[in-house]
Amino acid sequence: MKEEMSYGRDYKIIPATSIGSGIGITVLPDIYCHTIQIVNISLVGNPDSQDFVLVDAGMPGSADSIIALTEERFGAGSRPKAIILTHGHFDHVGAIIELIEHWQVPVYAHELELPFLTGQQQYPAPDPTVEGGAVAKMSPFFPHEPINLGNRVEVLPADGTVPFMPDFRWIHTPGHAPGHVSFFRDLDKTLIAGDAFITVRQDSLYKVLTQEEGVNGPPRYLTTDWQAAWASVKTLQQLYPETAVTGHGLPMSGEALATGLEKLAAEFDRIAIPDYGKYVDKKLH
Repeated sequence: MKEEMSYGRDYKIIPATSIGSGIGITVLPDIYCHTIQIVNISLVGNPDSQDFVLVDAGMPGSADSIIALTEERFGAGSRPKAIILTHGHFDHVGAIIELIEHWQVPVYAHELELPFLTGQQQYPAPDPTVEGGAVAKMSPFFPHEPINLGNRVEVLPADGTVPFMPDFRWIHTPGHAPGHVSFFRDLDKTLIAGDAFITVRQDSLYKVLTQEEGVNGPPRYLTTDWQAAWASVKTLQQLYPETAVTGHGLPMSGEALATGLEKLAAEFDRIAIPDYGKYVDKKLH
């Protein structure tokens, strides 16, 4: 029996955007990244095949746009084999219930995210006091109550494989969220990083609007464990990815990615960890 699904009581459309909104980039033949307002979704799979998945589910109210771009890439009536989540923050699950109902496909997430995806537990409230720009100050208006996907959400396989994403493995990269995961393909060193690190300074309204590029730590106003976040960045840097798609900002590759990620891993306390905020402990050295 399929359970009733619901969003949190604070679910609402957020009127935030960037110059990248509505733009899609074919990062690799089988990796397509599309910006929904301020967040990225990815379609993973070759366009001439129906074996593809959607990674993350965009902003609230974006289901029609996601369905349209999916059909544009894979053909009328096409649907992914599954929706795979990096984590459950509002901007990564904003359209998920409408997409599940339209496509009738399963959702996969790390077991530590399940309480936030089955109505059992809410994320800590966003921190508007954290060091940063205007987006951080706006963060109390962002939804953080749990959504309930009932039995539509399943746990990612314990062996590290990713359903319907052959050659990728999932890597637990907590810090920004307890069950945050990233996806890595060893064959060509392709990384889908979610918000473990991002390529735009997400708490700065100017940089969000202009999508000014750079390798940055996770969004400050929603990150609650900075020690774990630093460890996750170090883990990903040691994979030496050649291409990275992140939850916010443009895809990056080559020397810019390598040097930026190496610097972030080495100087995370200076670059990423805020000087103050309610989730900030002492800086690590």
